[in-house]
Amino acid sequence: MMSHEAFVFLSYAATAVTLGGLLAGILLDGRARRRELAELEAQGVRRRSKPAGGAK
Repeated sequence: MMSHEAFVFLSYAATAVTLGGLLAGILLDGRARRRELAELEAQGVRRRSKPAGGAK
């Protein structure tokens, strides 16, 4: 049988691993999206939220 302390430790460890994985996924996805945006802007595609020529 597992002791209470071991159960609590394993629960916290599993939570930390899960949150770390989610954070890593978010950061990697953000990098990929920024890279894709840079490629699109280099091709001349502009965002609708960014006015062309600085005028509104």
